[in-house]
Amino acid sequence: MPRLSIIIPAYNEEATILAVLERVAEQRIAGVELEVIVIDDGSTDRTAALLATRADLYARCIRMPRNGGKGAAVKAGLAQASGDFVLFQDADLEYDPVDYARLVVPVLRHNAEVVIGSRLLAPPYARVHYFWHKVANRMLTLLFNVLHNTTFTDIYSCYLLYRRGLLDPAELATTGWQQHAEILGLVVRRGRVYYEVPISYSGRTYAEGKKIRAGHFWPIVATVIWGRFRSLPRR
Repeated sequence: MPRLSIIIPAYNEEATILAVLERVAEQRIAGVELEVIVIDDGSTDRTAALLATRADLYARCIRMPRNGGKGAAVKAGLAQASGDFVLFQDADLEYDPVDYARLVVPVLRHNAEVVIGSRLLAPPYARVHYFWHKVANRMLTLLFNVLHNTTFTDIYSCYLLYRRGLLDPAELATTGWQQHAEILGLVVRRGRVYYEVPISYSGRTYAEGKKIRAGHFWPIVATVIWGRFRSLPRR
């Protein structure tokens, strides 16, 4: 039975953290064991206190001493993961864990090593969100595809699943929003079989707590380019 490590970084998500974990706990996938790892990234609200009341909802809870950013939290979670595969889950309700069953199908049937949940590949439903976010995502996806000779439709989807052996978290050089691009670049260069599956999306507004901003765009562009040409150690 393959084990899937679910990495959930959280920063000031008291409004949604337990709801997300409860929804993750509801998932039952034949032939797959779930390992849930939550990282509280130095939250200043009640996130940590709420997590302490529901230890039954996760295998590990990592408490960062201070807010180091999403990338630092992800690295801490990856260092504790023991699964055959890794999947990222945001601590809000933008992405629905019910789509886990879709994401693992290419792994179980086609030996996929990398799977992206695409919000643009005929999803069952998708909340209408910011126009410029969609434009930026399409530009980043096009750049990544040109550099890697791939045909992804949505590289900045949170739902990135990959075989854990493709990546040592100690080699990650970034800790900001661009880390997602660094991880995807590494696992695509090392893997051979990639898939996408459609997922639903209920994006938040800024008023509801959305954190990514326009200023994150150019560091991501730089990371996509650097990630394609960086020297990789043999594995």
